[in-house]
Amino acid sequence: MSGDDLLGGGDAEDDTDVERARVAHELTAAVRGRSPVEVPDALCRACVVLLPMVSGLVVTVLADGPDRGVVLFASDGIAARLAEIQLTLGEGPSLDAVRLRTPVFATNLADAPDTRRWPLFSVQAAKAEVGAVFSVPLAGAGSALGTLDLYRETPGSLSREDVRTASLVADAVTLAVIALDQASPDPEGVVAWLTGAESDREEVHQATGMIMMQLGVSAEEALLRLRARAFAQGSTSTEVAQAIINRTMDLRDD
Repeated sequence: MSGDDLLGGGDAEDDTDVERARVAHELTAAVRGRSPVEVPDALCRACVVLLPMVSGLVVTVLADGPDRGVVLFASDGIAARLAEIQLTLGEGPSLDAVRLRTPVFATNLADAPDTRRWPLFSVQAAKAEVGAVFSVPLAGAGSALGTLDLYRETPGSLSREDVRTASLVADAVTLAVIALDQASPDPEGVVAWLTGAESDREEVHQATGMIMMQLGVSAEEALLRLRARAFAQGSTSTEVAQAIINRTMDLRDD
Protein backbone atom coordinates (compact mmCIF):
# COMPACT_ATOMS: atom_id res chain seq x y z
CA MET A 1 0.00 0.00 0.00
CA SER A 2 1.06 3.62 -0.39
CA GLY A 3 0.78 6.37 2.20
CA ASP A 4 -1.90 8.44 0.53
CA ASP A 5 -4.08 8.91 3.59
CA LEU A 6 -1.52 9.92 6.16
CA LEU A 7 -3.21 12.99 7.62
CA GLY A 8 -6.68 13.75 8.85
CA GLY A 9 -8.37 17.07 9.47
CA GLY A 10 -9.37 19.25 12.41
CA ASP A 11 -7.21 18.59 15.44
CA ALA A 12 -4.89 16.43 13.34
CA GLU A 13 -3.01 19.52 12.17
CA ASP A 14 -2.42 20.67 15.73
CA ASP A 15 -1.28 17.18 16.72
CA THR A 16 1.09 17.11 13.75
CA ASP A 17 2.61 20.45 14.76
CA VAL A 18 3.21 19.17 18.28
CA GLU A 19 4.77 15.96 16.96
CA ARG A 20 6.92 17.87 14.46
CA ALA A 21 8.28 20.01 17.28
CA ARG A 22 9.06 16.91 19.33
CA VAL A 23 10.88 15.23 16.46
CA ALA A 24 12.88 18.37 15.69
CA HIS A 25 13.84 18.78 19.34
CA GLU A 26 15.02 15.18 19.71
CA LEU A 27 17.07 15.15 16.50
CA THR A 28 18.56 18.59 17.10
CA ALA A 29 19.59 17.62 20.61
CA ALA A 30 21.14 14.41 19.28
CA VAL A 31 23.43 16.11 16.76
CA ARG A 32 24.24 19.31 18.66
CA GLY A 33 27.99 19.63 19.09
CA ARG A 34 28.73 16.56 16.97
CA SER A 35 31.33 16.57 14.23
CA PRO A 36 30.08 15.64 10.73
CA VAL A 37 31.59 12.16 11.11
CA GLU A 38 29.62 11.58 14.30
CA VAL A 39 26.28 12.78 12.91
CA PRO A 40 25.06 9.49 11.32
CA ASP A 41 25.35 7.45 14.51
CA ALA A 42 23.77 10.24 16.54
CA LEU A 43 20.86 10.52 14.10
CA CYS A 44 20.42 6.74 14.11
CA ARG A 45 20.18 6.53 17.89
CA ALA A 46 17.66 9.37 17.98
CA CYS A 47 15.54 7.81 15.22
CA VAL A 48 15.42 4.51 17.10
CA VAL A 49 14.08 6.34 20.17
CA LEU A 50 11.50 8.22 18.10
CA LEU A 51 10.31 5.10 16.26
CA PRO A 52 9.99 2.37 18.92
CA MET A 53 7.09 0.73 17.08
CA VAL A 54 9.44 -1.02 14.64
CA SER A 55 12.21 -3.60 15.01
CA GLY A 56 14.83 -1.58 13.15
CA LEU A 57 15.50 1.13 10.58
CA VAL A 58 17.92 2.24 7.89
CA VAL A 59 18.46 5.47 5.92
CA THR A 60 19.74 5.20 2.38
CA VAL A 61 20.76 8.22 0.30
CA LEU A 62 20.97 7.98 -3.47
CA ALA A 63 24.25 8.59 -5.26
CA ASP A 64 24.13 8.65 -9.09
CA GLY A 65 20.72 7.04 -9.48
CA PRO A 66 18.08 4.85 -7.83
CA ASP A 67 20.37 1.82 -8.12
CA ARG A 68 23.36 3.62 -6.57
CA GLY A 69 22.40 4.02 -2.93
CA VAL A 70 24.57 4.63 0.12
CA VAL A 71 23.55 3.34 3.54
CA LEU A 72 24.12 6.34 5.80
CA PHE A 73 23.13 4.56 8.97
CA ALA A 74 21.35 1.40 10.06
CA SER A 75 20.14 0.37 13.49
CA ASP A 76 21.25 -3.25 13.02
CA GLY A 77 22.57 -5.77 10.54
CA ILE A 78 19.12 -6.83 9.35
CA ALA A 79 18.18 -3.26 8.46
CA ALA A 80 21.45 -2.77 6.56
CA ARG A 81 20.94 -6.04 4.71
CA LEU A 82 17.40 -5.06 3.68
CA ALA A 83 18.80 -1.94 2.01
CA GLU A 84 21.56 -3.91 0.31
CA ILE A 85 19.11 -6.57 -0.90
CA GLN A 86 16.94 -3.97 -2.61
CA LEU A 87 19.94 -2.34 -4.29
CA THR A 88 21.18 -5.75 -5.39
CA LEU A 89 17.85 -6.97 -6.76
CA GLY A 90 16.66 -3.64 -8.13
CA GLU A 91 13.23 -4.05 -6.52
CA GLY A 92 11.54 -3.37 -3.22
CA PRO A 93 9.48 -0.80 -1.32
CA SER A 94 12.43 1.60 -1.03
CA LEU A 95 12.97 1.83 -4.79
CA ASP A 96 9.23 2.32 -5.37
CA ALA A 97 9.11 5.04 -2.70
CA VAL A 98 11.90 6.90 -4.51
CA ARG A 99 10.24 6.52 -7.89
CA LEU A 100 6.76 7.51 -6.68
CA ARG A 101 7.95 10.04 -4.08
CA THR A 102 5.39 8.73 -1.61
CA PRO A 103 5.51 6.25 1.30
CA VAL A 104 5.28 2.62 0.20
CA PHE A 105 4.36 -0.03 2.75
CA ALA A 106 4.75 -3.80 2.53
CA THR A 107 2.65 -4.97 5.46
CA ASN A 108 2.92 -8.72 4.84
CA LEU A 109 5.91 -9.89 2.83
CA ALA A 110 4.81 -13.51 3.17
CA ASP A 111 1.56 -13.04 1.28
CA ALA A 112 -0.07 -11.26 -1.67
CA PRO A 113 -0.12 -8.52 -2.82
CA ASP A 114 3.42 -7.93 -1.52
CA THR A 115 4.75 -11.22 -2.87
CA ARG A 116 3.38 -10.38 -6.32
CA ARG A 117 4.69 -6.83 -6.30
CA TRP A 118 8.20 -7.73 -5.10
CA PRO A 119 8.64 -11.48 -5.69
CA LEU A 120 12.43 -11.55 -5.35
CA PHE A 121 12.66 -9.12 -2.46
CA SER A 122 9.89 -10.93 -0.56
CA VAL A 123 11.86 -14.18 -0.64
CA GLN A 124 15.03 -12.53 0.64
CA ALA A 125 13.14 -10.58 3.32
CA ALA A 126 11.60 -13.82 4.56
CA LYS A 127 15.08 -15.35 4.84
CA ALA A 128 16.05 -12.37 6.99
CA GLU A 129 12.96 -13.03 9.15
CA VAL A 130 11.35 -9.73 8.22
CA GLY A 131 7.57 -9.60 8.03
CA ALA A 132 6.90 -5.99 7.02
CA VAL A 133 8.79 -3.00 5.60
CA PHE A 134 7.71 0.65 5.54
CA SER A 135 9.63 2.97 3.18
CA VAL A 136 9.30 6.75 3.48
CA PRO A 137 11.07 8.95 0.88
CA LEU A 138 13.51 11.70 1.82
CA ALA A 139 11.83 14.29 -0.37
CA GLY A 140 14.25 16.77 -1.94
CA ALA A 141 13.39 19.76 -4.10
CA GLY A 142 13.38 17.94 -7.44
CA SER A 143 13.39 14.26 -6.54
CA ALA A 144 13.70 11.92 -3.58
CA LEU A 145 17.16 11.98 -1.99
CA GLY A 146 16.72 8.50 -0.56
CA THR A 147 14.51 6.69 1.94
CA LEU A 148 13.92 5.97 5.58
CA ASP A 149 13.10 2.25 5.74
CA LEU A 150 11.51 0.71 8.84
CA TYR A 151 11.05 -3.01 9.36
CA ARG A 152 9.14 -5.33 11.64
CA GLU A 153 9.80 -8.99 12.29
CA THR A 154 6.07 -9.71 12.15
CA PRO A 155 3.49 -8.63 9.51
CA GLY A 156 1.14 -5.77 10.30
CA SER A 157 0.34 -2.14 9.60
CA LEU A 158 1.47 1.00 11.36
CA SER A 159 -1.07 3.15 13.16
CA ARG A 160 -1.94 6.57 11.73
CA GLU A 161 0.06 8.19 14.52
CA ASP A 162 3.09 5.99 13.79
CA VAL A 163 2.92 6.83 10.09
CA ARG A 164 2.81 10.53 10.93
CA THR A 165 5.85 10.26 13.19
CA ALA A 166 7.80 8.28 10.57
CA SER A 167 7.01 10.92 7.94
CA LEU A 168 8.11 13.73 10.23
CA VAL A 169 11.33 11.90 11.10
CA ALA A 170 12.02 11.43 7.38
CA ASP A 171 11.45 15.16 6.79
CA ALA A 172 13.87 16.06 9.59
CA VAL A 173 16.52 13.62 8.36
CA THR A 174 16.16 15.11 4.87
CA LEU A 175 16.87 18.59 6.24
CA ALA A 176 19.92 17.25 8.10
CA VAL A 177 21.29 15.66 4.92
CA ILE A 178 20.74 18.85 2.89
CA ALA A 179 22.27 21.07 5.59
CA LEU A 180 25.39 18.93 5.83
CA ASP A 181 25.64 18.74 2.06
CA GLN A 182 25.51 22.53 1.70
CA ALA A 183 28.11 22.94 4.44
CA SER A 184 30.54 20.55 2.76
CA PRO A 185 33.73 22.08 1.33
CA ASP A 186 33.77 19.39 -1.35
CA PRO A 187 32.83 21.02 -4.68
CA GLU A 188 30.84 17.93 -5.60
CA GLY A 189 28.77 18.24 -2.44
CA VAL A 190 29.94 14.99 -0.83
CA VAL A 191 29.54 15.26 2.91
CA ALA A 192 32.40 13.98 5.07
CA TRP A 193 30.22 11.36 6.71
CA LEU A 194 28.76 10.36 3.37
CA THR A 195 32.22 9.72 1.96
CA GLY A 196 32.88 7.16 4.68
CA ALA A 197 29.58 5.43 4.07
CA GLU A 198 30.32 5.21 0.35
CA SER A 199 33.40 3.05 0.86
CA ASP A 200 31.50 -0.23 0.49
CA ARG A 201 29.76 0.96 -2.67
CA GLU A 202 33.14 1.92 -4.14
CA GLU A 203 33.98 -1.77 -4.04
CA VAL A 204 31.02 -2.41 -6.33
CA HIS A 205 32.24 0.26 -8.73
CA GLN A 206 35.78 -1.19 -8.69
CA ALA A 207 34.53 -4.72 -9.29
CA THR A 208 32.29 -3.47 -12.11
CA GLY A 209 35.34 -2.00 -13.83
CA MET A 210 37.22 -5.29 -13.49
CA ILE A 211 34.28 -7.20 -15.03
CA MET A 212 34.17 -4.72 -17.92
CA MET A 213 37.83 -5.40 -18.68
CA GLN A 214 37.57 -9.17 -18.23
CA LEU A 215 34.42 -9.70 -20.29
CA GLY A 216 34.56 -6.76 -22.67
CA VAL A 217 31.08 -5.55 -21.71
CA SER A 218 29.54 -2.19 -20.89
CA ALA A 219 29.29 -0.81 -17.36
CA GLU A 220 25.57 -1.55 -17.30
CA GLU A 221 26.13 -5.16 -18.38
CA ALA A 222 28.96 -5.61 -15.89
CA LEU A 223 26.83 -4.35 -13.00
CA LEU A 224 23.95 -6.56 -14.12
CA ARG A 225 26.19 -9.64 -14.12
CA LEU A 226 27.56 -8.79 -10.68
CA ARG A 227 24.04 -8.48 -9.28
CA ALA A 228 22.91 -11.66 -11.02
CA ARG A 229 25.74 -13.60 -9.38
CA ALA A 230 24.87 -12.07 -6.00
CA PHE A 231 21.25 -13.11 -6.33
CA ALA A 232 22.10 -16.60 -7.59
CA GLN A 233 24.24 -17.41 -4.56
CA GLY A 234 22.20 -15.52 -1.97
CA SER A 235 24.86 -12.86 -1.38
CA THR A 236 24.84 -9.07 -1.58
CA SER A 237 26.44 -7.14 -4.43
CA THR A 238 29.06 -5.81 -1.99
CA GLU A 239 30.06 -9.35 -0.95
CA VAL A 240 30.41 -10.44 -4.57
CA ALA A 241 32.38 -7.28 -5.38
CA GLN A 242 34.83 -8.02 -2.57
CA ALA A 243 35.34 -11.55 -3.87
CA ILE A 244 36.01 -10.26 -7.40
CA ILE A 245 38.48 -7.65 -6.15
CA ASN A 246 40.25 -10.28 -4.02
CA ARG A 247 40.28 -12.57 -7.09
CA THR A 248 38.53 -15.38 -5.26
CA MET A 249 35.71 -15.14 -7.80
CA ASP A 250 35.90 -14.81 -11.56
CA LEU A 251 32.75 -14.24 -13.61
CA ARG A 252 34.54 -15.50 -16.71
CA ASP A 253 33.83 -18.95 -15.27
CA ASP A 254 30.07 -18.45 -15.74
